[in-house]
Amino acid sequence: MEIIKGGVTAAKGFEAAGVEAQIKYTDRVDMALVYSTAPCKVAGTFTTNVVKAGPVIWDRDIVQKSPYAQAVVVNTGIANACTGQQGLDYCRQEAQTAAALLNIPENAVLVGSTGVIGKQLPIDRIKTGIEKLVKAKSDTTEAGSMAAKGIMTTDTVSKEIAVSFEINGKKVTLGGMSKGSGMIHPNMCTMLAYITTDAAISKELLQEALSASVTDTYNMISVDGDTSTNDTCLILANALAGNDEITQKGEAYDKFCEALNYVNTFLAKKMAGDGEGATALFATKVYNAPTKQDAKTLAKSVIGSNLTKAAIYGHDANWGRILCALGYSGVQFAPEKVDVFVESKAGKIQLCQNGLEADYSEEQATKILSEPEVTVLVDMKNGTSEATAWGCDLTYDYVKINADYRS
Repeated sequence: MEIIKGGVTAAKGFEAAGVEAQIKYTDRVDMALVYSTAPCKVAGTFTTNVVKAGPVIWDRDIVQKSPYAQAVVVNTGIANACTGQQGLDYCRQEAQTAAALLNIPENAVLVGSTGVIGKQLPIDRIKTGIEKLVKAKSDTTEAGSMAAKGIMTTDTVSKEIAVSFEINGKKVTLGGMSKGSGMIHPNMCTMLAYITTDAAISKELLQEALSASVTDTYNMISVDGDTSTNDTCLILANALAGNDEITQKGEAYDKFCEALNYVNTFLAKKMAGDGEGATALFATKVYNAPTKQDAKTLAKSVIGSNLTKAAIYGHDANWGRILCALGYSGVQFAPEKVDVFVESKAGKIQLCQNGLEADYSEEQATKILSEPEVTVLVDMKNGTSEATAWGCDLTYDYVKINADYRS
């Protein structure tokens, strides 16, 4: 597998665009289009929040019932959530507009929205934006990057990646983009993510691969404990790579899953590190746990702890908060066996040994915790399973950003 330049336009047959439509913002690109010149198998995962935005309902229906998909239209600024039947009608109008301009069926158009909850879309501006997107679409790397910028809200950086690999002697490419900075908490994939690939793969295995990957990537991130109403992760596969269609598990499927997991892990970590107001990516790796699920639960409990997140921001080696977060995770374990370390580019140090304070230098610990990427390592000494979760520190700016988000 090779990491290559680009994002959603890296795979054969995919075009994209990002334009200014002034949905909420007046100084940035705020709509995006991803389009395939050929029909695509499509798979998706969606929020588990009972309150689901109109685009989630629309896309879920397309994924489950449509014979294929060919385009995705996304807007920022307004989430089209808690908007009732009118919000759903607007999803249809978006799809109808894009379908007419692209000469594809209405049920081949997926839609996405992110932003303020409870406001209706300015549908006329949305339709005008779609017209601009169709005119601007291109298969260039720059077009893919513009699309990645067009789905940002409070994100400080756009997020995209692409990889290539071989299946049956054919070069296959997989690229993706995502957005996510606030209202991020693992419970499916708490953000918007769009993955494109020219691989030939059955719809059933495409869905299985995505669902499995999500549990170890997007489901393992948290910024603030809030599961969004709009969480959507879609993957489109147009088969233009020319490989023999992957219809059963084996070497080809494993290669595809490896690439998909790499892309999703990269995008998940980028979102965690770009949490609203964050100054550091904060990871927790739990190992030697009894089961994989125990390791996941323990790791997520630590990165979700506001007290631990605040300690990371303050570069404070407050290991007691880490042990506390492990303790209320719901997993039963022996505290007197647990070891805790912190690690970064500045080094590695043990803070806790067998549940008690280790002999360490506060000065060295602070130096390690002052890096932009910090990892907490937890040895449970009670098994062979491990898992990693990603979050960020909790800063004053998180409150500032969310105190006046609507205005």
